[in-house]
Amino acid sequence: MSVDIRPVPAFQDNYVWFVRREGGPWVVIDPGEAAPAEQVLGTEAPAAILLTHHHGDHVGGVATLKKRYDVPVYGPSDVAGVDHPLKDGGVVSLAGLTFRVMATPGHTLDHLCYALEGETPALFSGDTLFSGGSGRLFEGSAGQLFTSFRQFDDLSDETLLCPGHEYTQGNLKFIASLGEKTPALEARMVEVAKLRAAGRPSVPVPLGVERQTNPFLMARTPEELARLRKQKDQF
Repeated sequence: MSVDIRPVPAFQDNYVWFVRREGGPWVVIDPGEAAPAEQVLGTEAPAAILLTHHHGDHVGGVATLKKRYDVPVYGPSDVAGVDHPLKDGGVVSLAGLTFRVMATPGHTLDHLCYALEGETPALFSGDTLFSGGSGRLFEGSAGQLFTSFRQFDDLSDETLLCPGHEYTQGNLKFIASLGEKTPALEARMVEVAKLRAAGRPSVPVPLGVERQTNPFLMARTPEELARLRKQKDQF
């Protein structure tokens, strides 16, 4: 059976991610708002909620969804509403789906990412990695974020990157400002412009594309990543 992965917009630029095996219940990832999730779910309870970190725009809908659907919540141990705390290296099996848990500090110290294994590999990266960018360093360091990125190195190029925000066009504009417009970057910019003009999400995107276009992911040292992060914050 095929795997369905769906980004659902919330707030101004957040995504709530939904993933399921065909015909099965949804797993909901980072429901910052309850209403968009409820519109997808209707009366059907999800198998579980997965959370990446404690920021309100990723967890704000949890209490409402938990009350309505009596759904288990997995995520960092310090997040309110989590009743199944997870740790680095853990494996979560839900409704025929298997997720590998990665501790990815940098944006926050408690941040987790989830690698969906199987025939449709995907990385639910929250605010650690975006298409064309990285999360801001609110609690952690560039060194921690660099180490977090290295955990993604063994994921295939076909792995679908599923980040928590629609930041791609702004990120690509920043990359272009660095003066290194490669054919891969130009192709991605054209693709994203068409998708956004049509009102469609720019993600998911294969990690192989990010490995050719995202300087944050391609940074060779923590210092290089820190420099890029500082430039982007000032852009």
